[in-house]
Amino acid sequence: MTDTSTSGANQLRKNSLGLIAVTFMVISAAAPLTGVAGAMPLAFLLGNGSGIPLTFILLTLIMLAFAAGYVAMSRHVVNAGAFYAYAARGLGGHAGGAVAMMALVAYNTMQFGLIGLFGGIASFVFGGLGLTLDWWIWSLIAIALVGILGYRQVDLSAKVLVVLVALEYIIVFAVTLSILFQGGAEGSGLSVNIFDLTAFNSGSLTAALLFCLGSFIGIEATTIYGEEARDPEKTIPRATYLAVLMIGVFFVFTTWLMIAGIGSANLIPTLAGLADPADFFFVLADMYTNPTIVMIVGILLVSSLFAALSAFHNYIARYSYVAGREGLLPEVFGRTHDSHQSPHVGSVVQTIGAVIVTAIFAGLGLDPILNMFTWISQIGTLGVIGMMCITSISVIMFFRKSGKEGSAISTLILPAIVAVIMVGLFVYIFANFGDLIQTPNSPLAPDSALPWMLPSLIPLGAVIGIFLAARLKSSDPARFAKMGQNRI
Repeated sequence: MTDTSTSGANQLRKNSLGLIAVTFMVISAAAPLTGVAGAMPLAFLLGNGSGIPLTFILLTLIMLAFAAGYVAMSRHVVNAGAFYAYAARGLGGHAGGAVAMMALVAYNTMQFGLIGLFGGIASFVFGGLGLTLDWWIWSLIAIALVGILGYRQVDLSAKVLVVLVALEYIIVFAVTLSILFQGGAEGSGLSVNIFDLTAFNSGSLTAALLFCLGSFIGIEATTIYGEEARDPEKTIPRATYLAVLMIGVFFVFTTWLMIAGIGSANLIPTLAGLADPADFFFVLADMYTNPTIVMIVGILLVSSLFAALSAFHNYIARYSYVAGREGLLPEVFGRTHDSHQSPHVGSVVQTIGAVIVTAIFAGLGLDPILNMFTWISQIGTLGVIGMMCITSISVIMFFRKSGKEGSAISTLILPAIVAVIMVGLFVYIFANFGDLIQTPNSPLAPDSALPWMLPSLIPLGAVIGIFLAARLKSSDPARFAKMGQNRI
């Protein structure tokens, strides 16, 4: 690398994360058990039903194609700003500013939605154990604990997340392998045709794509930890590919067996008949295992959500830190804690924001899962789609401008294909975002503006970012020219 390295005060904690730690920090955002028990029932019900496994296969291929260009650029760009840094280096400071603010909007909305899901699930799980509290109280408890971890050293969060994610995989496989070994609802665990195009094209493809893509959110975060990783030129590429494959294979296998466990014909009627779609995985666990496993699933689902909340909190804190360090946000955001070397200011601000949003939804009496999670978290997914599109274009421009060596496949062909796909997905999902909101049980009026107002937060964030970058260019041209530089 030819960029100037920096050292001294206001630096993130160096050499604190290895391959396994980075990979599990990323996978914790995908939250395997949260995806299986929280998001997938909604994907089945609101999306394309038994077409979900094929949706995951196609998206895994797209994510691997994206990773090729992303990894190629990660060998030359090491900056905790991830998408922001790539956009700034490839397309210039204005694009970098746009992506920085898009990232803050996207990850904050994802975090807020998961807080609702956490409250709803924790209220259900612990209520069954005799500890009855309103959902928003559980959400506030999670916000406080996540805030404490985010304020402290990143390796402490990593150690907690590695344990929690490992336990998630174990319990999910305990249920799904039981379905497989017992032959599923129709006597054969192999009876579900995951390549059924009719099923893939059924229902709402918008909802299916959003919920499935949401399960991959976090793979980009390998580069967020580049400044804190050991040997980042090797660790970050390996962690990226490993995370994509682990997430993709896991969800194809798991959703296939979830469908087999209840039977394709019974899938939607069963989900529609449940008071809360999130109960579906508990139903399968009860059918194929025993009450002890069901209880463990509930407890680990709560810990899974906590792991996801902690991961997204870390992303938000680091993007805030980078935006402050680069001059887009006030300087105070760009300072690290004297002892922990953590981006503590962004952590505190995110915690305050989470409390405010939770209070709003609780005050309005809205459902924490069907409203707070479903509506808000998918804004984050839409934002990541937009950022992946810009990043893919940035990869192409970076290698063209810098003269760095790289395979044409990974630095031109695949990024171009991914950029086209992501543009199409962004436009399609933006136009059909109402599929998630104007459901039969929605509390909104038919003419509500919310279906277009919520997704509009992403382009609004981009416009604000461009304005902030333009202001920086006017006030400090030298600093503007250094946006996205390496920090190693």
